[in-house]
Amino acid sequence: MANTPHGGILKDLVARDLPLRDQLLKEAETIKSIVLTERQLCDLELIISGGFSPLEGFLNERDYNSVVENLRLADNTLFSIPINLDVSQVDIDRLSLKAGQRLALRDPRNDSPIATLTVEDIYRPDKIKEAKLVFGDDDSAHPSVKYLHQNVKEFYVGGSVQAIQPPVHYDYVAYRNTPAEIRAYFKKLNWTRIVAFQTRNPMHRAHRELTVRAARSRQANVLINPVVGLTKPGDIDHFTRVRVYEAIIRRYPTGMAALSLLPLAMRMAGPREALWHAIIRKNHGCSHFIIGRDHAGPGKNSAGKDFYGPYEAQHLVEKYKDEIDIEVVPFQQVTYLPDSDEYVPSDEVPAGAKTLDISGTELRRRLRTGAHIPEWFSYPEVVALLRESHPPRSKQGFTVFLTGYHASKKEHIARALQVSLNQQGGRSISLLLGETIRGKLSSELGFSKRERDININRLGFVSGELTRAGAGVIVAPIAPYEEARQQVRQEIEKVGGFFLVHVATPLEQCITWDRDGIYERAKKGEIKGFTGIDDPYEAPKNAELVVDPSTESVAQIVRRIILLLDKQGYFGDV
Repeated sequence: MANTPHGGILKDLVARDLPLRDQLLKEAETIKSIVLTERQLCDLELIISGGFSPLEGFLNERDYNSVVENLRLADNTLFSIPINLDVSQVDIDRLSLKAGQRLALRDPRNDSPIATLTVEDIYRPDKIKEAKLVFGDDDSAHPSVKYLHQNVKEFYVGGSVQAIQPPVHYDYVAYRNTPAEIRAYFKKLNWTRIVAFQTRNPMHRAHRELTVRAARSRQANVLINPVVGLTKPGDIDHFTRVRVYEAIIRRYPTGMAALSLLPLAMRMAGPREALWHAIIRKNHGCSHFIIGRDHAGPGKNSAGKDFYGPYEAQHLVEKYKDEIDIEVVPFQQVTYLPDSDEYVPSDEVPAGAKTLDISGTELRRRLRTGAHIPEWFSYPEVVALLRESHPPRSKQGFTVFLTGYHASKKEHIARALQVSLNQQGGRSISLLLGETIRGKLSSELGFSKRERDININRLGFVSGELTRAGAGVIVAPIAPYEEARQQVRQEIEKVGGFFLVHVATPLEQCITWDRDGIYERAKKGEIKGFTGIDDPYEAPKNAELVVDPSTESVAQIVRRIILLLDKQGYFGDV
């Protein structure tokens, strides 16, 4: 028999409210609505499926304060992460929010109603207190603290929900099981002891070995239960990861393991998150939960130290294991012994034995450069999938972003660079000059700071999509503001290379080279808000290259850019 749900009853609101579905759906078309954020949608999906049992809605103020301060709901039930529906003052005014009001909660992807909410209360949280108690520190280096202050709105709405329908998914539907569905699967196969393994990363041979060892030592089966909602920024996309899980599940002994996806929005809250994860797996019927070193840790804080101790997560869940009735399985570090071609726990390695290991950093380097990844580390089919979605840099796209004053010769450099890269071959090259973007995408915009930023944002979006597709992109706007350039960098670096080149031609030389006389017109006041005359140019702080066409030729500058790209691995194969 699978483990009892947290709180004693699985709160499957979809099943509970099925008889009312038509009535609720009709009501949703007549009442005011909130369109959910991606995180809120993940949370609501797990509320209505029972994954967050015993919750039946978003936390009211009393429950919220109790969870933040004591890791418990107001009725003393253990629960470690506050689940909130955040709204702004604008939302409150627009919806005329008040206690007792009914609202429809809508999917942001297709506007379909997922549930109705009966408002219990509206309250302003202490975000600094929440950050310190839930995440351990009010440090914006923590992604969830940053999200709390920058994305979460200023008020929370508490209240119970009634389920209309679960969110529709079009990917990996066969693996998206609710707690009730996975429990039925366990019952059908007569699985009574289940070890849950959470991951937000691809799995390799060592992960397979440690989960098999954990299952065998406890005479249990394994549930590979990866997160496919929101994970840590920079993580490998879930499409790639699920293809890897599909490949590696075939490497388990027949009948030992199953794969089921979890639509969770992670908070990277370390110990509290580990306890939350254990509760969620208990709701899915699991009896054991593997907790690794620095489980759900976000990395380093602003001082360069880990946010959480390496075993804090294990210790906190161990503290409450009897109350939640789930056994902690410590993640055993395993090491490969080439002489016997096997993985063994690190503390069981014979003295003097030869060992091999590949760190995460080294794996990323090998993927980036196309270097060999040995079969003892990962299965060939897994490596092939990772290489498909993470090709070496010689197959990746990049953007060269040239910024500088008008008439600085950045356009000359851009055109010459395009010709040189086309000669190099290997990928398509797109040239996006400032006047091209202005004419094709931003013709309605003027030259205020806001409008300039919108223009650069559009340019960055187009460049990012081309980069994602493996193209080389050359852009040459004035782009006078540092913040806008940084935003473009952040977006493009998610999908490929970004190289900022400051064309630092002195303003006096630009005026001399300005054959159209635009600077003179700006000086006379005929043109307002002109960069370098009555509008500032903020010199880049982190340019990969600084060049000056007044002291070096365009050919020399192009050569420097190509050498930079070559050094970073964007030309040729290993």
